[in-house]
Amino acid sequence: MLTTRTELFSSLGDEGLRQVECFAAIQELIDEADTIAVCAHTSPDGDALGSGLGLAELIRGYWPGKRVTNLLADSDPVPRIYQFLPRADEFVHVADYPETPDLFIAVDLPCASRLNEAQAVCERAQHVAVIDHHPAGEAGAGFGEVHLERTSAAAVGCIIAEFALFLGAGISSQMAQDLFCAIVTDTGRFQYQNADAEAFEVASMLVDAGASPSQVSLHVYQSFRLQYLHLESLITGRIVTFDKGRIAYSYATKSDLERTGATVDECDGLIDVVRTVEGSVIALFLKEVGDGLVRGNLRSKGSYDVSGVARQLGGGGHKAAAGFTVRGNVDEVLSQALPLLQELLDHEDSELAEGLSAR
Repeated sequence: MLTTRTELFSSLGDEGLRQVECFAAIQELIDEADTIAVCAHTSPDGDALGSGLGLAELIRGYWPGKRVTNLLADSDPVPRIYQFLPRADEFVHVADYPETPDLFIAVDLPCASRLNEAQAVCERAQHVAVIDHHPAGEAGAGFGEVHLERTSAAAVGCIIAEFALFLGAGISSQMAQDLFCAIVTDTGRFQYQNADAEAFEVASMLVDAGASPSQVSLHVYQSFRLQYLHLESLITGRIVTFDKGRIAYSYATKSDLERTGATVDECDGLIDVVRTVEGSVIALFLKEVGDGLVRGNLRSKGSYDVSGVARQLGGGGHKAAAGFTVRGNVDEVLSQALPLLQELLDHEDSELAEGLSAR
């Protein structure tokens, strides 16, 4: 198990060396700051919330006396399934945070625009650091004095746990629970392609430190409201395949939510229902979120990179898991997304065939 700095960073190769440099720079920024704001992206998921809470807990424990605030990037509450996390009730909506922090730390996002309303706090902060595992590209260029981008990390929760190891800090049971939730949710319960040896080793370390896998599973995956289950039944019955079964998709409308009583944030796991269709290699789930906006989730089962399609639609993400939000209705978004996904499959299959014929 990765329990020492030497074992950890030697196992990560060149990326580990870059991570060490960023950790040292972030440590220096925290040393010099009195007020620190930690914020993740808008519509936060388990990794965004868990890694942000875990980082704040690490700072409080290693740097006593620092004033650390976990911010929410918009006016929405913490999703119900994550409200069990330690200190989740202490999140502050950005509209209620008038301060100019000495240090703003953005977690789980590659570009400042994903901060939504919190971008204003980031811009007025004295210093800015970013801890992320998404490919930033040009969108993230120049964002933060320190921009730690390690795309091979399964979750930002892994990176925060490794920051604690770098510091030689103890990992409290609260911090362990936050970071374990971050890793479990971003690996899809260790079922996605990003569930590598590092993710399992860090998760094991966190369980040793007091994280409870059963509690995370109970709250995130086994506490669905009846209203949500009715919605899931509706979405399951609506699944359609496209392009000879290679693409599976479904959707939820505002009227579906009103009829079942489910909420928008409860829809996050429905992409995994669509992903289970046999023979499909890409899953797409759309949901109407109000104000004429549709939010899309994409998943890939194999080597297909869906993040490029998400970026074409104004979003982004990882190779195997990405998302986007666009203006329009479900039919209009399907007419945009499905041809792009079909083009992706045809292009990558063509390149694979050319590579095999060249051997």
